[in-house]
Amino acid sequence: MQTTTLSFSNLHQHGELFANLLRARKQSFIVQNNWDLPEDEGMEFDQYDTPQSRWVAIHERGQVMAGVRLTPTTARCGIYSYMIRDAQLGILGGTIPTDLLYDEAPVASHVWESSRVFVSHAVPTETRRKVQLALIGEMTRAARDLGATRLIGIITTQWPIWAKRLHLDIQGIGRPLDFEDGQSQAVSISLATKLH
Repeated sequence: MQTTTLSFSNLHQHGELFANLLRARKQSFIVQNNWDLPEDEGMEFDQYDTPQSRWVAIHERGQVMAGVRLTPTTARCGIYSYMIRDAQLGILGGTIPTDLLYDEAPVASHVWESSRVFVSHAVPTETRRKVQLALIGEMTRAARDLGATRLIGIITTQWPIWAKRLHLDIQGIGRPLDFEDGQSQAVSISLATKLH
C-alpha cells in the first residue's frame, strides 16, 4: 500500500494516479452514494479541483483505495473559494445549508478544508482500518507540510466514535445536517495538538 499527495506540480510523476483517484471518487460518490455531481470520462470532479488543492491517494497496484482533497481556505477561483464557505454564502444553491456553521467560515492560511473523503467500497473489511489510518496519517502530514494547523470538513455525525479510534482532536463547529445518506456535521480537526 502506498500513500501519495498529488498537486498539479507533480501529477506528471505519477502516471494515471490522479485520473484513477477521480474515477474512484465517481465510484464512491456518484455510483455508490448516488450524489448528483459533475462527471466526465468516468471521473468525478468539481470547481474545487484546481491547482490550489492537493489530493491524497492511498493506492496499491494502480487501484485507489481511499482519498481526500485538501483546499486552502484562502483559495479563490472565479466566484468560488472553498466548499464550506461557498455553502455558507449561498453560492452552491442550497445543496448544503447556509447555516452549516456556528460562526463565519474561516479564511486563513493555516486553515485548510478537507473534502471528498472516501474509502473505496472495494476495500475488504479486514483492511479498512489500515487504509483509514494511512489516509488520516497522510492527510495530516500533507496538511502540516502545507502550513495548516487546522482542517475543517463535513463528516458523519458518528465522528466522536472514530475520532477516538483514529486519535484525532475533532470538535463540532456546526449543527447536524440531514442529507439523503444520513446526518453529517461540520468539524474542525486540530493538527497542532498531536504530531504523528
